[in-house]
Amino acid sequence: MSRMFSALKIPNYRLWTAGALVSNIGTWMQRVAQDWLVLTILTNHDGTATGITTGLQFLPILFLGPFAGVLADRMNKRKLLLITQSAMGVFATVLGVLVATGTAELWHVYLLAFGLGVASAFDAPARQAFVSELVPAGDLPNAVALNSASFNLARLAGPGVAGMLIAVFGTGPAFLVNAASFGAVIFSLAKMRTEQFQPTVLVARQKGQIREGVAYVRNRPDLLLIFALAFVVATFGLNFQLTNAMMSTDVFHVGAGEFGLLGTIMAIGTLAGALLAARRGKPRMRYLLGGAVGFGLAALVASFMPTFFWYAVMMVPVGLASLTFLNSSNTMIQLSVDPAYRGRVLGLYVMVVQGGTPLGAPLVGWLGTEFGARWSVGSGALISLVAGLIAVAVVLRRARRTPKQGSGTPARHKARTRSLVPALGR
Repeated sequence: MSRMFSALKIPNYRLWTAGALVSNIGTWMQRVAQDWLVLTILTNHDGTATGITTGLQFLPILFLGPFAGVLADRMNKRKLLLITQSAMGVFATVLGVLVATGTAELWHVYLLAFGLGVASAFDAPARQAFVSELVPAGDLPNAVALNSASFNLARLAGPGVAGMLIAVFGTGPAFLVNAASFGAVIFSLAKMRTEQFQPTVLVARQKGQIREGVAYVRNRPDLLLIFALAFVVATFGLNFQLTNAMMSTDVFHVGAGEFGLLGTIMAIGTLAGALLAARRGKPRMRYLLGGAVGFGLAALVASFMPTFFWYAVMMVPVGLASLTFLNSSNTMIQLSVDPAYRGRVLGLYVMVVQGGTPLGAPLVGWLGTEFGARWSVGSGALISLVAGLIAVAVVLRRARRTPKQGSGTPARHKARTRSLVPALGR
């Protein structure tokens, strides 16, 4: 088996990937349907309401992320995922039934988006940490990259299928298909051979474990840089499910099919980024920084595109750069963190990446409503670009300040710098 797909030689990981692919297709269908439902059916193209819906879905991670990470370190991850996946399936079913019967109201969507967010908050760190139990350490970078590839392969199919379903049947069936798709993950978890899992030690319950996780991150300059950059890019830049909806309706005046097509085209870039990451092996800091800067530049250019066609073309480099950044962040964290802290650190990371959305999505929606959708895309891109350039400057400054071996610098200073600076060239 080629290096690009080496992790698939492991039976449990093959099961996980197959189930996740089906579920991810459903997830992308729901994301498209939910934004379209709020933007065009429950409101009169109200970008703020759409942003609030997205914000409510990600709000729970802001408060529950650290505790969810602790739970992922304490609890059997397979059992935890069975619970969270079942809960998310229930929320999707309820929303689908409400929409299909014509009884859905905006507050229903708000409430169910929040409920889905609660389940997702506990699901995310456990799901990311679970991969390390399925494959040996040597295959972990490839497995993380293939997870991204699976997610973005689903992103290729999901928005397009959702757009066609919405155009023909309305938004209800998209939610019901997503509800059924969670069964694929539940089935794959149930069929796994637990005796083939990688050895893992569950952390005993005790006081102060969240503080321990925060202290661990605080003492790692490389993690602090990743967390800070991920927060800015995710909060202000990675809102394309919302901004694409506004660009489609308010700027280019196209329908649900074209809106879904934008997500599919963007997924071409993100899938390419994931496959390139699968070939690279170990992640490097320069890919993380380059992804952030490249994303800001590509999205900024996209905000000026005069036609739907050229805007869609720009979604390919936008997707490629964003995936390069996110995959590098995730893999660097997974490989560099002590296994005893992995769940907690991933919980904090997911909180940082997704927890800013309740701030960013309503703000981006408000900008689109008040000043136009191009401002939403352009402002988020500019903020991301500036953050990426600042991060590059920080790393280069640390590189210049890092003393040469034998300089007599105190060991404590060396310990704080060595984790960040060498990563730039690895």
